[in-house]
Amino acid sequence: MDLWTFVLAFLIFIVLLLAGLKIYFDAGKGVCHSNADLTGKTVLITGANAGIGYYTALDIARRNARVILACRSQEKGLVAMKQIQESTGNKNIVVREVDLSLMASVKKFAEKILREEAHLDILINNAGVAGIPKMMTAEGFETVYATNHFGPFLLTNLLLDLLKKSAPSRIVNVSSIGHKFGSIEFDNLKAEKWYSKMYFYGNTKLANILFTRELARRLEGTGVSCYVLHPGAVGTDLFRDMPFYMRIPTMYFNYYICKTPEQGAQTSIYCAVSEEVEGKSGKYYMDCRESDELSPKAQDDAVAKKLWEISEFYLNEGGFLH
Repeated sequence: MDLWTFVLAFLIFIVLLLAGLKIYFDAGKGVCHSNADLTGKTVLITGANAGIGYYTALDIARRNARVILACRSQEKGLVAMKQIQESTGNKNIVVREVDLSLMASVKKFAEKILREEAHLDILINNAGVAGIPKMMTAEGFETVYATNHFGPFLLTNLLLDLLKKSAPSRIVNVSSIGHKFGSIEFDNLKAEKWYSKMYFYGNTKLANILFTRELARRLEGTGVSCYVLHPGAVGTDLFRDMPFYMRIPTMYFNYYICKTPEQGAQTSIYCAVSEEVEGKSGKYYMDCRESDELSPKAQDDAVAKKLWEISEFYLNEGGFLH
């Protein structure tokens, strides 16, 4: 075998190997196969103008639901609304502005929803932030905890009566496998003692799961079900800002292992519409199936109850819950 034949054979081998890896990793990425039609249903999705929130909204719109895009930026929300309407033909898409890091904004938003909407069939708490420096809101909350936990907790509670009235209805909370790195420190929920970008993100994702467990317990018999999920590792464009020597491996990691935002939306969609999750309120999902990959901390019902109570206390203290 001459050199060029060897090089050609080696390149063919590499191409086939990479193609095989792509097929292997894609096979494990869950897909929602439900054909559920949502005609006559109203679905509210936070953070719906980009990423997995956008693709969740796009799929829900294709199912003929009325979709409320709850976005921090009205301008970006309107762009997403137009794209979804053009792509699906569904004109029953509206944008409502809300900043989940500010409880006053959440309360004002919820009051508007209660005035405007006769029913709410599905609430998807999708929006979240990560990797930002420590910042305190004007209301005294740390921004990551406010956006990822206190905001969704408040929004859900303010809309509970409407969800109960609309039963059978669902609440879907987007968490992360990053919850395994988290802990609940009741004396540091407002970053009173310390702050870390990575650990606080994990703390809030753990809080999402504990919130869902306690919520499921409190909603027993109401006809309202709730689910929490890990969307998977979703590829980003972060490699564009990396040094050249890191861009190539990161690009390959994103392409072969990470999910696209559309793939990342599948488990949210599954929990929102699939018939398979009925009767499984409070459960944790990955790749469109129930998962037991929960840390022991995420299964502590005593901590879940206490987290609910202290969250209520902080929000009542600010006059936001009532």
